[in-house]
Amino acid sequence: MDFWNPRYVSGVWGAVHTGPGVYRVEYLKTGKLQFAFLRDLLGKIDIPDDRVVIGPGIGDDAAAIDMGDRYLIVKSDPITFVQDEIGWYVVNVNANDIASMGGTPRWFLVTMLLPEKGTTTALIEEIMHDLRESCDTLGVSLIGGHTEVTKGLKQPILSGTMLGEVEKSGLINNSRIGEGDLLYITKGVAIEATSIIAREKRGRVIERFGEEFYERCLRFLRDPGISVVADARRILESDIRVHVTGMHDPTEGGVLMGGYEMAMGAGIGLSIEASAVPVYDETRALCDVFGLSPLGLIASGALLVSVARECAGSIEKLFRDGGITRIGTFSGKAEGVWLQEGGEVRYLHPSARDEITKIFE
Repeated sequence: MDFWNPRYVSGVWGAVHTGPGVYRVEYLKTGKLQFAFLRDLLGKIDIPDDRVVIGPGIGDDAAAIDMGDRYLIVKSDPITFVQDEIGWYVVNVNANDIASMGGTPRWFLVTMLLPEKGTTTALIEEIMHDLRESCDTLGVSLIGGHTEVTKGLKQPILSGTMLGEVEKSGLINNSRIGEGDLLYITKGVAIEATSIIAREKRGRVIERFGEEFYERCLRFLRDPGISVVADARRILESDIRVHVTGMHDPTEGGVLMGGYEMAMGAGIGLSIEASAVPVYDETRALCDVFGLSPLGLIASGALLVSVARECAGSIEKLFRDGGITRIGTFSGKAEGVWLQEGGEVRYLHPSARDEITKIFE
């Protein structure tokens, strides 16, 4: 029996064939699962409930369930990279995915797993304060969850589940993206990563750039901020809403992975212009020091939006303050996903590993 599927190769999954009847087991690396493996896993899920309008799949940010007069949108996401202000992170990244589907975040549950060593009542109170503050800011009700001190952890892990709602006519599904649609990004990249890198590499960042630069990077969490809810609302409450074909919150893998997921979800191609992607000066400086690509860094805070080509002027006018940039064009499926960079065009298949994992190695 061919137990090991040969489609998954070294560094991806399972085992590597090293000789006749000989296999070497390899463990998965940090980050998202490879697309081929994930697609196979999701393809084995059977959903008997026909009220599930959007279920597990690549390219959509959350699930949608038919509740009669509207859809319930449900999202679950953990925070594993950081400890400082982890409560703020977990609420906002989950709310982002509700907003990206066209919905309003309403209710939040969180599971807090805390390390045996280092957990104090003060730490728990600090996390709860951040949770309450972020929920209050977004108008979300914190309705439950679970908290425990867990064996084997080195730092806290929070996993959140956000529930939201949307009128049926307002659901945003990336399968609607069509050939010729334009891809825009709000704010810039990589807001979340900039804050994380500064926190994790505090000494080196201060030594190289100074205390004021370090503090400015920390504030990226709130200014420009990792939330995309306001940007999504600006779009969805305007006349342009009917011309929006897709939205996506780029997280792990950054803008490249986010664009790739949108294209895969729609079953079409995409061309991204690297030089058009806005990168903050602080982000670029950190990337130069630590050898990272800003386009592949975790990017919560930016919202990817696809619109019909004829709507380009309208969405740019809506963000007349300069908070949105056109970075790509969707194309036919046969063309695949491409990155145009420095006069060169290369086929894009983003790594499942976020660039930020390099600073933890």
